[in-house]
Amino acid sequence: MKIECFFSGECTSKERVKENLQKALLEERTKAEVSFHEVTGEEARQLGIGGSPTVWIDGQDIEPGALPSGIS
Repeated sequence: MKIECFFSGECTSKERVKENLQKALLEERTKAEVSFHEVTGEEARQLGIGGSPTVWIDGQDIEPGALPSGIS
């Protein structure tokens, strides 16, 4: 499994997402390749990311219907 987390430079949830992800993987006894990416507004638009944080599992947004809040 590949998990990618995308954040803006100003994201205040980055550490909380890291902690929650680590806890979930431990609880589920699941291994994953995890990466964290700080993205600019332009990079987010190119990737189709509307908010920060955004988490993808195997290339799929875990909240595909979420309204974009934007990354500046």
